[in-house]
Amino acid sequence: MSQTIAALLSGSTGCSCGRNHFTCAVSAFGECTCIPAQWQCDGDNDCGDHSDEDGCMLPTCSPLDFHCDNGKCIRRSWVCDGDNDCEDDSDEQDCPPRECEEDEFHCQNGYCIRSLWHCDGDNDCGDNSDEQCDMRKCSDKEFRCTDGSCIAEHWYCDGDTDCKDGSDEENCPSDVMTATCSVEEFQCAYGRCILDIYHCDGDDDCGDWSDESDCSSHQPCRSVEFMCSSGMCVNAGWRCDGEFDCDDQSDEKNCTTSMCTTEQFRCASGRCVRLSWRCDGEDDCSDGSDEDGCEKTDNPPCAPDQFLCGNGRCIGLRKVCNEVSDCGDGTDERPIQECRQRSGDGNCNTNNGGCSQKCQMTRGLVQCTCHTGYRLAEDGRSCDDVDECAEEGYCSQGCTNAEGGFQCWCVQGYELRPDKRSCKALGPEPVLLFANRIDIRQVLPHRSEYTLLLNNLENAIALDFHHSKKLVFWSDVTLDRIMKANLNGSNVEEVVSTGLESPGGLAIDWIHDKLYWTDSGTSRIEVANLDGTHRKVLLWKSMEKPRAIALHPIEGYEPNYCYQVPQNAQSTKLLSPNGIINNLIYWTDWALVSEFLLPLAGLPHPFAITVFEDSLYWTDWHTKSINSANKFTGKNQEIIRNKLHFPMDIHTLHPQRQPTGGRNRCGSNNGGCSHLCLPSNKSYTCACPTGFKKIDNFNCAESLDQFLLFARRTDIRRISFDTEDKSDDVIPLADVRNAVALDWDAQDEYIYWTDVTTDSINRAKWNGSKQEVVVDTSLESPAGLAIDWVTNKLYWTDAGTDRIEVSNADGSMRTVLIWENLDRPRDIVVDPIGGYMYWTDWGANPKIERAGMDASNRIVIISSNLTWPNGLAIDYQTERLYWADAGMKTIEYGNFDGSERKVLIGTQLPHPFGLTLHESRIYWTDWQSKSIQSADKQTGLDRTTLAENLENLMDIHMFHRHRTFVQTPCMVNNGGCSHLCLLAPPPKGSSCACPTGINLQVDGKSCSHGMNRFLIFARRTDIRMVSLDIPYFADVVLPMNGSMKNTIAIGVDPKEGKVYWSDSTLKKVSRASIDGSEYEDIISTGLMTTDGLAVDAVGRKIYWTDTGTNRIEVANLNGSMRKVLIWQNLDSPRAIALYHEMGYKISIRYFYKPFSVASPQRIEASDLNGANRRTLVSPVQHPYGLTLLGPHIYWTDWQSRSIQRADKTTGGNSVIVRGNLPGLMDIQAVDRERPLGFNKCGWKNGGCSHLCLPNSNGTSCACPTGILLKADGRSCEESPETYLLFSNRVSIRRISLDTNDYTDVHVPVPELHNVISLDYDSVEGKVYYTDVSLDVIRRANLNGSNMETVISQGLKTTDGLAVDWVARNMYWTDTGRNTIEVARLDGSSRKVLINNSLDEPRAIAVFPSKGYLFWTDWGHIAKIERAHLDGSDRKVLINTDLGWPNGLTLDYDTRRIFWVDAHLDRIESSDLNGKLRQILVSPVSHPFALTQQDRWIYWTDWQTKSIQRVDKHTGRSKETVLANVEGLMDIIVVSPQRQAGTNHCGVNNGGCTHLCFAKGNSFVCACPDEPDSRPCSTSKYRARHVHFRNMALSLSERCPINNFYFLALQGEGLHISYVIGGALTILAILILIVAFIIYRHKKSKFADPGVSNLTYSNPSYRTSTQEVKIETVQKPPIYNQLRYKKETCNDNSYTKEKIKIVEGICLLSSDELYWEDIKQIKPTRGGLHVCMKTDTVSLQASSGSLDDTETEQLLQEEQSECSSINTAPVATPERHAVLPDTGWAQPCKPSTESEV
Repeated sequence: MSQTIAALLSGSTGCSCGRNHFTCAVSAFGECTCIPAQWQCDGDNDCGDHSDEDGCMLPTCSPLDFHCDNGKCIRRSWVCDGDNDCEDDSDEQDCPPRECEEDEFHCQNGYCIRSLWHCDGDNDCGDNSDEQCDMRKCSDKEFRCTDGSCIAEHWYCDGDTDCKDGSDEENCPSDVMTATCSVEEFQCAYGRCILDIYHCDGDDDCGDWSDESDCSSHQPCRSVEFMCSSGMCVNAGWRCDGEFDCDDQSDEKNCTTSMCTTEQFRCASGRCVRLSWRCDGEDDCSDGSDEDGCEKTDNPPCAPDQFLCGNGRCIGLRKVCNEVSDCGDGTDERPIQECRQRSGDGNCNTNNGGCSQKCQMTRGLVQCTCHTGYRLAEDGRSCDDVDECAEEGYCSQGCTNAEGGFQCWCVQGYELRPDKRSCKALGPEPVLLFANRIDIRQVLPHRSEYTLLLNNLENAIALDFHHSKKLVFWSDVTLDRIMKANLNGSNVEEVVSTGLESPGGLAIDWIHDKLYWTDSGTSRIEVANLDGTHRKVLLWKSMEKPRAIALHPIEGYEPNYCYQVPQNAQSTKLLSPNGIINNLIYWTDWALVSEFLLPLAGLPHPFAITVFEDSLYWTDWHTKSINSANKFTGKNQEIIRNKLHFPMDIHTLHPQRQPTGGRNRCGSNNGGCSHLCLPSNKSYTCACPTGFKKIDNFNCAESLDQFLLFARRTDIRRISFDTEDKSDDVIPLADVRNAVALDWDAQDEYIYWTDVTTDSINRAKWNGSKQEVVVDTSLESPAGLAIDWVTNKLYWTDAGTDRIEVSNADGSMRTVLIWENLDRPRDIVVDPIGGYMYWTDWGANPKIERAGMDASNRIVIISSNLTWPNGLAIDYQTERLYWADAGMKTIEYGNFDGSERKVLIGTQLPHPFGLTLHESRIYWTDWQSKSIQSADKQTGLDRTTLAENLENLMDIHMFHRHRTFVQTPCMVNNGGCSHLCLLAPPPKGSSCACPTGINLQVDGKSCSHGMNRFLIFARRTDIRMVSLDIPYFADVVLPMNGSMKNTIAIGVDPKEGKVYWSDSTLKKVSRASIDGSEYEDIISTGLMTTDGLAVDAVGRKIYWTDTGTNRIEVANLNGSMRKVLIWQNLDSPRAIALYHEMGYKISIRYFYKPFSVASPQRIEASDLNGANRRTLVSPVQHPYGLTLLGPHIYWTDWQSRSIQRADKTTGGNSVIVRGNLPGLMDIQAVDRERPLGFNKCGWKNGGCSHLCLPNSNGTSCACPTGILLKADGRSCEESPETYLLFSNRVSIRRISLDTNDYTDVHVPVPELHNVISLDYDSVEGKVYYTDVSLDVIRRANLNGSNMETVISQGLKTTDGLAVDWVARNMYWTDTGRNTIEVARLDGSSRKVLINNSLDEPRAIAVFPSKGYLFWTDWGHIAKIERAHLDGSDRKVLINTDLGWPNGLTLDYDTRRIFWVDAHLDRIESSDLNGKLRQILVSPVSHPFALTQQDRWIYWTDWQTKSIQRVDKHTGRSKETVLANVEGLMDIIVVSPQRQAGTNHCGVNNGGCTHLCFAKGNSFVCACPDEPDSRPCSTSKYRARHVHFRNMALSLSERCPINNFYFLALQGEGLHISYVIGGALTILAILILIVAFIIYRHKKSKFADPGVSNLTYSNPSYRTSTQEVKIETVQKPPIYNQLRYKKETCNDNSYTKEKIKIVEGICLLSSDELYWEDIKQIKPTRGGLHVCMKTDTVSLQASSGSLDDTETEQLLQEEQSECSSINTAPVATPERHAVLPDTGWAQPCKPSTESEV
């Protein structure tokens, strides 16, 4: 016996054992263990810490084995094979390096792997050396997480944690969390938006449970289910079964103590677990109660390789059964141990001790052992081979056992890893594809790559993919659809859209191209082709809630499925069998019922699972994560991705998950099957779609002969009687909302149904094809339907309108048959053989009636003992009428006249509804029992149930092909009728009828051509007519082709028979013929709320009011020549009426009064001048539209939803014309036979060029909005001269400044999506704009023509745009790329000017004559900057006291810049150097852009949604130019005076080949960033030479003085001729100055101080001649008078001009072009300076009033610089084709270059 001695001796830690004992090492607790000395070095761990074996000579291995350092013997062939066979890696030490092939990667541990595996996310080397890789770069549209992974850019700060480290939701702007959600979304407590369908669904979709708080009610569960407190539904049998099936554990609350069996242990919670799990060291009860009171075994007394004796002593395992009582109590020997008999004495040196493999001596006894891969046999001497392949986990896939070992192998498509055990899939990197409810995403399992595949989904649950076809399929349990899309997310389509209730599982057979799915709502498993065709129910019996499904098409197995079977409390609950590999099925079990051996246990709530290589991947609802683990052991658990929205199904997307090696049992010809070919284990089976019978082994019937047709509100189903299974099948129909009544026509194979939600009658082929709406107007509750299969007529009842109507089978020629004495008619049947129709009426006096099919001979046949008479059916064989009464709970029958009435079934009929007959059986639907039943039609016996558990059962019919046909008068020439021929009882046989509202003429056969007198009214979404020609009031909907959203006002042109209407939602005025044809929109821009509309049928005009813009406008009937008539002193103008004879229009400013008894609404009347006012009708509830015809007034009433009529003089005799019409708006009465009046403008349009409008005195001419009438009073200008252009994202509009109405007119530029910035080129008359939705810059003419894209690439967010009208360049800012770029106006020669130190560049403006470029930057440090037009000499003008400098504009007259600050809410200005800064307006709401014209600053404001203006000098006189405009963006002014001035680049592009930039008084040439086909040169010599030559020619042509050229030469290296010419020029000028002084001295003696100054103006743009218009301008008395003489050419004529000075600033031209050259002549008193302008010639000389200093200052000031060049003048777009002269004097013959 070993002895344990407590070493407690003071100061001693040593131990001393007795003689013949060995002392073990002292334990950590100071305890000593003594063992017999002979046990040392016996190979047994007797001390428990191996100290008795340390330092011992190890046993000898055989010559064929390798001796490991730890004493283990392994095969020598295993040395240096890359595997750690010794388990201490000693067999892999000092191995020579392996030589890897060229296509292999060399691991640090010596392994060689395929190069493709390098950096693929898998640790293929085993030491992870193949994954030491750099992180990949994220694209421009991705966000890089802190951990290096990449996610979609728009996922940043979206409320979802998409990065694994959550870095995408860190440091988000506060406004992100406070974003408002749409009406279809729910906002969580912390701001995130989720779909509203997830609100109160029992799931924590918000992440903080805020979507599950304050939920008063939940969707009820089925009768066999228990509803958890969270709203989740679980099996009712799981209630109080001791297991937590609800996610909130509410199924185990308030339970009585559960009873456990004798083989179970009851936990403290009441749960039952296996008795063997008691005290096994694991918490199986989840509350620890199964481990309470157990002996603690946390620290076992013996080591794993020791034997525990009965007395607690530990001995080595080898000492057991050695016939020596080593324990001392005999427990290590017989009889307690089952020890085999000893074979006698032996020696390992003799015959190897009798051992077949290894022999060792222990205490003198032989002990046999075996090599690795063998185990000792029962005889104790021989060794048997170990079959490693029989145990899971040795090999990843295939395993071949060998003698003493085994060999792993991989299936096709996989390759054995270097460890020789696991397999790696060949091909691309695997991707985990998972459904996340609102989207489908992809994640790489070995990386942090995370991408979005599909988004904006409703509730995606199950998914699968087809790799070879690159398709993904998913099911949506909210939409009840199965969808598919390409694997790149494109081309989303519906596959199965009908007959689904809860499609929770999905599986793809990729070999045979089939789609399988489960539906827990219908309790079925179905199959179809990949496109959803040939759908078949496979399994439907003994199933309750099938969920997940998986296929093994390679083996041809039937689909494997697991589902919930509530047989008892211990039933198996399995979910998601989603992985089959190596013929193994994996599943998840969130209920943790451990009836099966699972690799993983204790998971919170696993939902779906997938398998790939050696890993399992699963989604977990509770942790919102995707996890992985080893598929054999369950170890190496890892979270792949967490913080997901709601992970559902998951699949591994990889080619090897769908290997192509399997045999297609159906072959290339579908197995010869006509429809479905379904594989079986060894072969295949031909199958037919549900309900179709099989003709032979391969073919199915093409159609159904007979089937039971029934409605279930949201779908229409059939039960085929051609097959035996009688399973119901959904007819694939779209948008079935609430189907009630049914009928069918076998001849055309149509089924018909009514929908009481959409109020429509529809039809489709019996297979669901060719679906169409037959009738969808003037229906309120179509409850009954019947087909006259003989004449193809459709009859129906309407319980809402209390009518019975008829039409052709396609819905045409509809007419009302019966409209009197009906009270909620329900079902209807027809008997074409007898000519009668029958219907039930379950109103106040229930009854069943009969009438001829033409409404003749109407009688009541049953009126007693009826409560709710529902379904009707005719037995044509016995001539009986059957009906069901839900109130009486009976089914009865009687003769056609109501006689011989009998009860067929009077018991067990809770609520019968639909009824039909076929052959000898009667069939009916029952609401309460939710079933379809049948019985014998004669006796009511032999009752059977065809289908049950069907909610919302409605009508029912038996479709067959054996209806009786008879000859009728209507078959011959339509009975002689022009329209409808209706059957009638004998002897008449038939009668003719007309469509609703049209009279039958006296011949009884033909109908009138249309309505003559009628009411026409708007009902928001349609326009209807009520004929006044017939004795009843029935409304008919006009069959318009266009859509209507909110039709308000209406008008009629009786001359052309057209109706006009306004739609305040679509914001347009439209017209169409009364028959619905010739639909067109006549006014589609500039409207807000057009409440009133009037058609002048005489003058051919349309007038309307707009309460949004507070205007009254007029236009021609086609919408042309639109003009604002009245825009002042209007406050919500509404109704408008015309009195053409007097030339009056009368409008009403209408204010709605709330309805009350104390203040009743009323209808009044007065004279045309407002006198004799009186009340006609009072009280009325809420009148809206009003009209009169003949002796009556008609009006619409909102509250009563009716059209009413009264006497127009007395207001008496009030009647309701039509009721139950919600949404009633305007109404007009029309009498097409009443003659029209005389048109005053009928002859030559009254002599007007545009509009001729009548008035009380005759007519007057008018012009379209914004255009002035000429002095002749009859003709109009072509366009406005000065106007504003502004954008509001989806449109560009114009406001004329020539008129005072400031009405916006849309510029018809096409294809506008999100227009931000604008500018205009007055030379070519084109508008330029940026569209940030399309990321383009475009231009177009102002009439919308010639739209073209000039920049289409490389733009991100182009916020600012500016046109250089002189150099023909355009500049723009791109805040997305933080650049400022330039290009030619056609988009060529594009160049980046500035791309550094830009944060958020926004507005941009150019000053061509000064060569300046200005822009704003509202980034982190807001600033306003300036540079030259080439981007050089960049300077920050303002960077203090700025917030969001949005808009920017230049005042070219006063040399100031103006800008808006949307953060500081003000408008400011400064000079061009950023000095003299002043606040113009503060505060303003949210200004965005601004512009300047004359004394006004105009700006757009986002908050007030308006355009406003103020005086640019004082900031006062604030006015609103235009109000109520959404999305206002940029604004500019187009004016002849706006784009003036010039520079060096204005002629021949400055001589530059590509880009020319003015720069001060010089210029530079530049090349584009991307070279084009033309050679580019930046040489200044050529450019200057051309420039100065052109300049010289220009001056010689326009102002030669004694054939002298005023020319200034710049630069170095110029030709000597220029130098000589310059010197001669200076000399000539000096001579000229002296002559001028003398001349002025003489002239001053005769000057008349009273003569006014004359100014040359630009030639008139309205003339085509070159004559100069001279206008007289009085000089302000406060300024010195400047006089000069100007000598022109060779004549002696003189002109006089002046310098205009406004507030101390000389307003000459805006150029400093040649000022430096001119300043070389030092001005003296009496000196001359030349000021050359494009619009005015100003040669100015001082007259003594300015001294030398003042003159020099005037010449040098920036504000008085002038320029000269020959450029085209500014022109408005309409006039730019004819360019006038620049305003110079008559040109003279140019001098030659040699004269210089």
